[in-house]
Amino acid sequence: MTMRFDAGEIITAMVTPMNEDRKIDFTSLEKLVNHLIDTGTDAILVAGTTGESPTLTHDEEVEIFKFVKEKASGRCKLIMGAGSNCTITAVQATKNAKEAGADAILSVVPYYNKPSQKGLIEHFGTIAQSTDLPIILYNIPGRTGITMNPETIGQLAEKYKNIFAVKQSIPNMDIITETRRCCPEDFMIYSGDDSLTLPMMSVGAYGVISVASHIIGREMKSMINLFKSGRIAEATELHLKLYPLFKKIFMAPNPVPVKQCLEKMGLIKNYVRRPLVELDNEEKEELYSVLNNFIK
Repeated sequence: MTMRFDAGEIITAMVTPMNEDRKIDFTSLEKLVNHLIDTGTDAILVAGTTGESPTLTHDEEVEIFKFVKEKASGRCKLIMGAGSNCTITAVQATKNAKEAGADAILSVVPYYNKPSQKGLIEHFGTIAQSTDLPIILYNIPGRTGITMNPETIGQLAEKYKNIFAVKQSIPNMDIITETRRCCPEDFMIYSGDDSLTLPMMSVGAYGVISVASHIIGREMKSMINLFKSGRIAEATELHLKLYPLFKKIFMAPNPVPVKQCLEKMGLIKNYVRRPLVELDNEEKEELYSVLNNFIK
């Protein structure tokens, strides 16, 4: 199958390491970039929700991206979060991503102002016409307040060839099935939830935009490869083994638990910007009770 753009099967929505003063920790960021590339990540997403984009300034987002691009030095694809609930702002963010050297962007369904499906087509159509960058649509009703329908995704995918994929953060296999049916064959669906990667792939998804790949990237790559090579029982067995961690890293608002895991692994400090708060000692022990089964 030919693809409009190949971002790979595992896109890691990378955390933004911070120091105690909640400023960007670039030393840890370099370490993290190398760790992700070494453990199965095909593309790094900078300034997504997992990267704490709601509390990063636009200047910080560009600064982080340029740093990651320099340190990755062509070893993986680089995607930048460039969405907004204001179409004008999203277009500008897309231009900023292009200038910074992004390979593609992730553009979220507008949040809070709850546009209609027609409004979504206008919004994403305007973004697509403003750039030649490949675009991943991001459908996450739990954070935006609305669902982009499969038919809407299909219309956008048919009309704009640079809209090459959608990140579906919806635990509903009927919607994923309908999305696959509505969209061209060369359009890609990514699971937006680690625990749904295998179920979504069974109805036509290509890969995952992942948080867990910070910790178990190699295992997730193995699971995907097993499934795609027809070894379904083995893929399922691995999915069942990884499932407790998939769920536990969302025991508190993302990216709080995964940052705590990465601190335990010696890669970053666990600091997050307010209004997010770090785990307390009891919560840490609960998290480690699962994490310790996956790290040395």
